[in-house]
Amino acid sequence: MMSTDVRIERVLPATIGRVYDAWSRPELLTRWYCPNPSHELQVEADVRIGGEYVVTMGPYVVRGTYLEVDPPRLLAFTWKWDDAGDDVSQVRVELSEVDGGTHLVLSHTALAGADDAAGHLQGWELQLTRLTDLLTAEALT
Repeated sequence: MMSTDVRIERVLPATIGRVYDAWSRPELLTRWYCPNPSHELQVEADVRIGGEYVVTMGPYVVRGTYLEVDPPRLLAFTWKWDDAGDDVSQVRVELSEVDGGTHLVLSHTALAGADDAAGHLQGWELQLTRLTDLLTAEALT
Protein backbone atom coordinates (compact mmCIF):
# COMPACT_ATOMS: atom_id res chain seq x y z
CA MET A 1 0.00 0.00 0.00
CA MET A 2 1.25 3.47 -0.84
CA SER A 3 1.77 5.83 2.04
CA THR A 4 -0.63 8.64 2.82
CA ASP A 5 2.24 10.55 4.43
CA VAL A 6 4.86 12.83 2.92
CA ARG A 7 8.33 13.32 4.38
CA ILE A 8 10.97 15.57 2.84
CA GLU A 9 14.42 16.43 4.17
CA ARG A 10 16.51 19.29 2.84
CA VAL A 11 19.49 21.35 3.94
CA LEU A 12 18.69 24.98 3.24
CA PRO A 13 21.48 27.52 2.65
CA ALA A 14 20.57 29.92 5.45
CA THR A 15 20.58 30.30 9.21
CA ILE A 16 17.82 28.67 11.23
CA GLY A 17 16.43 32.11 12.08
CA ARG A 18 16.10 33.06 8.42
CA VAL A 19 14.44 29.76 7.54
CA TYR A 20 11.99 30.05 10.43
CA ASP A 21 11.16 33.61 9.38
CA ALA A 22 10.45 32.40 5.84
CA TRP A 23 7.92 29.92 7.30
CA SER A 24 6.33 32.30 9.81
CA ARG A 25 6.23 35.82 8.34
CA PRO A 26 3.37 36.37 5.86
CA GLU A 27 5.34 38.91 3.81
CA LEU A 28 8.01 36.25 3.21
CA LEU A 29 5.57 33.35 2.75
CA THR A 30 3.93 35.26 -0.11
CA ARG A 31 7.22 35.02 -2.01
CA TRP A 32 7.50 31.21 -2.12
CA TYR A 33 4.55 29.36 -0.52
CA CYS A 34 2.89 28.09 -3.69
CA PRO A 35 4.15 25.45 -6.13
CA ASN A 36 2.96 27.46 -9.14
CA PRO A 37 4.71 30.84 -9.44
CA SER A 38 2.07 32.07 -11.91
CA HIS A 39 -0.69 31.99 -9.25
CA GLU A 40 -1.36 35.12 -7.27
CA LEU A 41 -0.42 34.28 -3.69
CA GLN A 42 -1.90 35.77 -0.53
CA VAL A 43 -1.01 34.66 2.98
CA GLU A 44 -2.59 35.58 6.30
CA ALA A 45 -0.98 33.92 9.31
CA ASP A 46 -1.37 34.35 13.05
CA VAL A 47 1.62 32.26 14.08
CA ARG A 48 0.85 31.18 17.65
CA ILE A 49 -0.69 28.04 19.14
CA GLY A 50 -4.37 28.19 18.22
CA GLY A 51 -3.73 30.93 15.65
CA GLU A 52 -5.07 30.44 12.15
CA TYR A 53 -3.73 30.89 8.65
CA VAL A 54 -5.29 31.22 5.20
CA VAL A 55 -3.27 30.81 2.01
CA THR A 56 -4.86 31.73 -1.31
CA MET A 57 -3.01 30.31 -4.34
CA GLY A 58 -4.92 31.63 -7.33
CA PRO A 59 -8.22 29.68 -7.29
CA TYR A 60 -7.08 27.37 -4.46
CA VAL A 61 -7.44 28.11 -0.76
CA VAL A 62 -5.83 26.16 2.08
CA ARG A 63 -6.32 27.00 5.74
CA GLY A 64 -5.54 25.64 9.15
CA THR A 65 -4.64 26.17 12.78
CA TYR A 66 -1.20 26.22 14.39
CA LEU A 67 -0.83 23.29 16.81
CA GLU A 68 2.79 23.76 17.90
CA VAL A 69 4.95 26.88 17.65
CA ASP A 70 8.51 26.70 19.02
CA PRO A 71 10.72 29.31 17.30
CA PRO A 72 13.03 28.78 15.56
CA ARG A 73 12.83 24.97 15.61
CA LEU A 74 9.26 23.81 15.06
CA LEU A 75 5.96 24.68 13.45
CA ALA A 76 3.04 22.26 13.26
CA PHE A 77 -0.36 23.05 11.81
CA THR A 78 -3.50 21.53 10.34
CA TRP A 79 -3.99 21.69 6.56
CA LYS A 80 -7.39 21.80 4.86
CA TRP A 81 -8.25 22.72 1.29
CA ASP A 82 -11.55 24.61 0.99
CA ASP A 83 -12.74 22.23 -1.75
CA ALA A 84 -11.67 18.97 -0.03
CA GLY A 85 -14.73 18.29 2.07
CA ASP A 86 -13.85 17.28 5.61
CA ASP A 87 -10.32 16.06 4.84
CA VAL A 88 -7.88 17.60 7.33
CA SER A 89 -4.21 16.65 7.36
CA GLN A 90 -1.26 17.85 9.44
CA VAL A 91 2.04 19.48 8.54
CA ARG A 92 5.09 19.50 10.81
CA VAL A 93 8.21 21.53 10.00
CA GLU A 94 11.27 20.73 12.11
CA LEU A 95 14.43 22.83 11.79
CA SER A 96 17.93 22.23 13.16
CA GLU A 97 21.28 23.88 12.63
CA VAL A 98 23.87 21.99 10.59
CA ASP A 99 27.13 22.89 8.87
CA GLY A 100 26.27 24.93 5.81
CA GLY A 101 22.78 25.93 6.85
CA THR A 102 19.58 24.55 8.30
CA HIS A 103 18.31 20.98 8.14
CA LEU A 104 14.58 20.93 7.41
CA VAL A 105 12.32 17.94 7.94
CA LEU A 106 8.82 18.44 6.57
CA SER A 107 6.17 15.83 7.40
CA HIS A 108 2.65 16.00 5.96
CA THR A 109 0.53 13.25 7.50
CA ALA A 110 -3.02 11.88 7.37
CA LEU A 111 -3.56 12.76 3.71
CA ALA A 112 -6.66 11.34 2.04
CA GLY A 113 -4.88 8.66 0.02
CA ALA A 114 -1.80 7.72 -1.98
CA ASP A 115 -2.73 10.00 -4.91
CA ASP A 116 -3.29 12.89 -2.53
CA ALA A 117 0.08 12.22 -0.87
CA ALA A 118 1.82 12.06 -4.26
CA GLY A 119 0.26 15.38 -5.29
CA HIS A 120 1.27 17.06 -2.05
CA LEU A 121 4.79 15.63 -2.30
CA GLN A 122 5.15 17.19 -5.74
CA GLY A 123 3.73 20.50 -4.48
CA TRP A 124 6.03 20.64 -1.44
CA GLU A 125 9.09 19.77 -3.56
CA LEU A 126 8.29 22.67 -5.90
CA GLN A 127 7.67 25.03 -2.97
CA LEU A 128 10.88 24.07 -1.20
CA THR A 129 12.81 24.71 -4.42
CA ARG A 130 11.27 28.19 -4.48
CA LEU A 131 12.20 28.66 -0.81
CA THR A 132 15.79 27.57 -1.50
CA ASP A 133 15.97 30.01 -4.41
CA LEU A 134 14.66 32.83 -2.21
CA LEU A 135 17.14 32.07 0.60
CA THR A 136 20.00 31.80 -1.88
CA ALA A 137 19.11 34.97 -3.77
CA GLU A 138 19.19 37.36 -0.85
CA ALA A 139 19.73 37.79 2.83
CA LEU A 140 16.29 38.20 4.36
CA THR A 141 16.04 41.27 6.52
